[in-house]
Amino acid sequence: MNIIYYYQTFVGLEKLKGKKDVTNIFVSSIHFNNKNMYLNDNIITSGVFSKLWEETEELSETGLHMSLMIGGAGGAFKEFFSDYEHYYSVLVEFLTKKPWFQGINIDVEENVNLDQLKYFIKQLRNDFGEMFLITMAPVASSMSTDNPGMGGFSYKELYQSDAGGMIDYFLCQCYDSFSLETYKSIIDNGYPENKIVMGMMSGQFKDDSFKNPVHDVKSNYPMVRGFFDWEYLDAPPNKDDPSEWAKIIKEA
Repeated sequence: MNIIYYYQTFVGLEKLKGKKDVTNIFVSSIHFNNKNMYLNDNIITSGVFSKLWEETEELSETGLHMSLMIGGAGGAFKEFFSDYEHYYSVLVEFLTKKPWFQGINIDVEENVNLDQLKYFIKQLRNDFGEMFLITMAPVASSMSTDNPGMGGFSYKELYQSDAGGMIDYFLCQCYDSFSLETYKSIIDNGYPENKIVMGMMSGQFKDDSFKNPVHDVKSNYPMVRGFFDWEYLDAPPNKDDPSEWAKIIKEA
């Protein structure tokens, strides 16, 4: 089972050192502009990220899997696909220089051309191999129904395509309702348990009550792929030690 933090506010990952509960860190959020690749507000090559690269490399050596998240609320894909060959080469260059990043998380929150998205997924798989992690981050409602999501396309259509078979799993944003009922609605719509990670937002819970829906889902769907939190900075119940969230998830 995967236990995943999204990590966007770079406060330091010291609390995760020596911990065995968390499995993945998704460093967020990658954008593209003016021929460059950005991590949040800074060009990816900026010196402000030196500690981030040191920490993620060190944690990866202990078995913690590192991915980059592209997109999110700030967008990325309109610009990315407007000059695809250039921006893809910039992304490949980064991944080559930072080989401990072994995955891409695709969070589409702007209209995209589905054929372009499929091509991107297939090229990632072809260029980086079967062990490279390719994931997506749809809102739960675009998985529990076949209606177009925020990207303007049907995730069911994508999932049933040849590119869909190359997606390792979906991290579903269950921010409106982190519950057994939400997870069940996704599974009932035709997705296998081992393809669905159920996600919460830190602000949804002030204490450890998130463990109750986690327990319910794990009890009813033992093949659930895992759980994630957006984001590490203020993961409940103890903002002074965000690593407690992963421990509670594992024990629930």
